Amino acid sequence: MVRVNESHMPMTVEESDGGYGQLLAVLMRRRYWLLGVMGAVLTIATVFTLISKPTYQSEMQLLIEPNYQGKKDGTTPRQGEQYADSGVTIDDYATQINVMRSSLLIQRAVDILRSEYPTLTVAEVKKNLVLKQVVEEKANTKIVEATYTANDPIKAQKVLKAVHTVYQIYNREQQEQRLKKGLKFINEQIPAVTKTVDQAENKLEEFRKNNNLIDPEQQAATVNNSLNAIAQEREVIRAQYNDLQARYGQLQQQLARSPQQALVASRLSQSSRYQTLLNELQRTELALSQRRVVFTDEDPNVKKLLEQRQNLLSMMKQEGGRVLGEGQASQAAAAASNGGDGILQQGQLGALDLNLAGQLIEVQTNMNAMRARDNSLAQTQQKLRSDLKRFPVLLAEYNRLVPFVQINRDKLQQLLRAQQELSLEIARGGFDWQALEEPRLGLKVGPNLKLNLLLGLVAGLMLGSLAAFLRDAVDDSVHSSEDLERQFELPLLGMTPELPRGRVAQPEVSLPFGKPLHLSPWTVQVRNWPPSWESLDLIYRNLQLMNEMAAFKSLVVTSAVAGEGKSTLALGLALSAARLHQRVLLIDTDLRRPSLHQILNLPNDYGLSTLLSSDATLPTHNAIQSSGSYIDILTAGPQPEDPANLLSSQRMRELMAGFEQNYDLILLDAPPLLGMVDAMIAASCCTGVVLVSRVGMVKKTELVQANAMLRKLNVIGVVANGVSNVSYGYGAYSREQGVELKKVWGS
Repeated sequence: MVRVNESHMPMTVEESDGGYGQLLAVLMRRRYWLLGVMGAVLTIATVFTLISKPTYQSEMQLLIEPNYQGKKDGTTPRQGEQYADSGVTIDDYATQINVMRSSLLIQRAVDILRSEYPTLTVAEVKKNLVLKQVVEEKANTKIVEATYTANDPIKAQKVLKAVHTVYQIYNREQQEQRLKKGLKFINEQIPAVTKTVDQAENKLEEFRKNNNLIDPEQQAATVNNSLNAIAQEREVIRAQYNDLQARYGQLQQQLARSPQQALVASRLSQSSRYQTLLNELQRTELALSQRRVVFTDEDPNVKKLLEQRQNLLSMMKQEGGRVLGEGQASQAAAAASNGGDGILQQGQLGALDLNLAGQLIEVQTNMNAMRARDNSLAQTQQKLRSDLKRFPVLLAEYNRLVPFVQINRDKLQQLLRAQQELSLEIARGGFDWQALEEPRLGLKVGPNLKLNLLLGLVAGLMLGSLAAFLRDAVDDSVHSSEDLERQFELPLLGMTPELPRGRVAQPEVSLPFGKPLHLSPWTVQVRNWPPSWESLDLIYRNLQLMNEMAAFKSLVVTSAVAGEGKSTLALGLALSAARLHQRVLLIDTDLRRPSLHQILNLPNDYGLSTLLSSDATLPTHNAIQSSGSYIDILTAGPQPEDPANLLSSQRMRELMAGFEQNYDLILLDAPPLLGMVDAMIAASCCTGVVLVSRVGMVKKTELVQANAMLRKLNVIGVVANGVSNVSYGYGAYSREQGVELKKVWGS
């Protein structure tokens, strides 16, 4: 066994964030793809710029007046424009520009230039001619800017002049055609609209005559108001009638007569002749009564009085008939014949009774008048309601006829005004599209080397990035700790960086199973490089935290495939544990291709294979030389014929049991998992397994297979080896230490 000194240098390791960092990591990883594609694009852009012919551009500006039905800004068109021919109507400036670029107009310009440029074609002009509306302060103007690009500055100018000439001719033709066809359309519409107006007015007049209505809405409102007034008046009459009825009952009770009796008594009482006859009748009655007391009716005087009484009654009846009329006289006579004294009572009323009788008659008269008024109002109300029911139909018909008449009248007025406006417009001769800026001699605009290189740089960066991402997408390798975590349902114990290259001094070491040798340069680098110590200490600390929940006396350090740094991690964990005063034994269990003795420059004549194949006693811890902080190392030994047989033997379990009694931690550097069973056998003899995966080397498919093989074992976690984006604590201290190490290594 071997003991190796170590040094103390605690630090912390932090993983950089994802997101944009991951994108940058992909670009850095595939930087050669990025730079290659970018260089190719820049080369193409440069060559294209150098071989391209110079180009010249001429410009002019045209004031394009709105010559269409509607306006884009929502303003009202001029009177008569809406009746222009729809076949030549332009909806907006975008459409106007498309018409200006049409092959028909461009062909006219080509025909003008045919003598000077016989090879000029419509396709060439359309390709190099650019028309766009000028925009100022986010508002569209009536100005259209025309630019033409050609290899000859004079040609560019002459083409624009020819185009301007064609546009002026086209504008005049368009105006004349549009206005004349618009006027023709108006002239054709006026008679038809006039006839429609006459028909609509006749229907409205016939409707008014047939229904005896001028304005149904106003008359319906009048009828409705009348109904409301009648209803209110009937309410007032009912209230007054109730008051009179109460008064009537009171007066009738006071007189104890009916109104007819009161009327009769009142008239008879006011007739002087009747009162004279009544007085005479009363005297006759009195004399008759006195005579009958002594004599019978056979007495001549009694008979005379009876005859006189009968004459008086006859005279009173005649007088009553004269005063009262035949009907009331008969009633008074009947009352007199029935009661004997009725006529006397009816004809003799006092002043108070006469007053009450007059009031009673007046109340009855008013009640009769109110009853008659209420009946009349009821009949009127019924008639108005009947009239009101027919108004909805009339109103619907009226509201249909009136707008139709008004719309056609307005349309006729618009047509007449448009006719006048278009006639004046044709007489004025229209307007020309003015050239605010005449076509000028073409100015050189290309090729622009700087612009092309800039565009090439942008395009190359985009295409190179795309190529880099596509290349990275088809790569099955694990490139980051995040990828590694996604492949396992295991905790990430930590990350280790790549070791720097360099040579340092080689301190001596004591060897219990061999002669004194020197540490290899690799071991000294691990001991003295702060990032390595920091990451190893963090990994070992994570193992200690897990050890508080479960006793991990022996750990197998393995990987999916060879070359992932499992031996490096095993030795580094041993150094970190020894620095924390742990008794550590590091065993090389790779009996097929051992490497630990080569890394540490140790002899391999005696090791694990010799212990497993012999009955030699296990060296005790007391026999090992100790200098305070050393690591015991057991190399693999000579290669046996059947490594799997030795590792699965009972002897292996006995050795592990003995080692666990003498050491705080036993680390087994096991062979890779894939392709052989040695690592699985070694793991069955230990309390835990640590998997090492080198970022950028191991494949995702290999990790999937390794994960499937380790599911039934006590896998503690996974360590990401070779991570480049790792940061460390002790900021300034780490930077100063790094400067010192650069001086030592000479890098």
